[in-house]
Amino acid sequence: MERTFLQAARKYVYRDRYLYLMLIPVAAYYILFKFAPLFGEIIAFKNYRIVDGIWGSEWVGLLQFERLFQSSDFLIVLRNTLLLNVYSLVFQFPMPIVLAVLLNEVKHEWFKKILQNMLYVPYFISWVVLGGIITAFLSPSTGVVNTVLHNLFGIEPIFFLANSHWWPFAYIFSGVWQSVGFGTILYMAAMSGIDPQLYEAAKMDGAGKLRQIWHITLPGIRSTIVILLILRMGNMMDVGFEQINVLQNPAVYNVSDVISTYVYRIGIMGTQYSLTTALGLFQSIISIILIVSTNKMIKAFGERGLF
Repeated sequence: MERTFLQAARKYVYRDRYLYLMLIPVAAYYILFKFAPLFGEIIAFKNYRIVDGIWGSEWVGLLQFERLFQSSDFLIVLRNTLLLNVYSLVFQFPMPIVLAVLLNEVKHEWFKKILQNMLYVPYFISWVVLGGIITAFLSPSTGVVNTVLHNLFGIEPIFFLANSHWWPFAYIFSGVWQSVGFGTILYMAAMSGIDPQLYEAAKMDGAGKLRQIWHITLPGIRSTIVILLILRMGNMMDVGFEQINVLQNPAVYNVSDVISTYVYRIGIMGTQYSLTTALGLFQSIISIILIVSTNKMIKAFGERGLF
């Protein structure tokens, strides 16, 4: 029986050999950059020094975690990371859904394609370029926003990127602008699988556009929304680095310093590798807990979940 299984496996592997060849770069990427670095997590339990190497460094157990949890900086970066992710979840996550629903109702294909292309472009632009555009857009002297506010409402210029109150708004606005267009691709792809006859039947029953969206479109993409929500919850401890680093400045560290920028500043620039590795391990554990918990909750509501 085992020999028969091996023969069948060889047959299928040979038949799909070109597909497996295409899979090699993807597998190599995950092995080299995702699984192999897990070996370095041992640094979190050592007083790591480059000259001593990983094995030669002194073993200190949970000392790095004690230092981390007792640090006042840890509470600040944890709070900022969670708050910015909550803001993104509330304001940024629903926007691609809304935009996809609106685009789905556009009847003129040429106009829809123009809108899609305009919305997708920011996703493919570097955050260095986008950061410069946003900085110019929100400039207190020549920025469009401050010019409009001053001319129409007489409001004095606001330095949005250097004000702790306004910086989170600038962060959320820039994040929506950059990602909302690309996010609509997934939802519009899901909408394309909805049977058009359902809309025809709804029209015959007298349902208007809003009722069609509520009872047909949204249920039709519910599984996609659920999967993306689970994945989004897994990133609640990870804001990312590029956007924050481009928009951040010392004047707003109290609201913009997050785990990724803290690791870069303290770990890489400050050479405190063990401390920031402990922070990264803590971040990963919490992310796993959030993914599993959200998946269980989703399945309790009758959805399939991610696993």
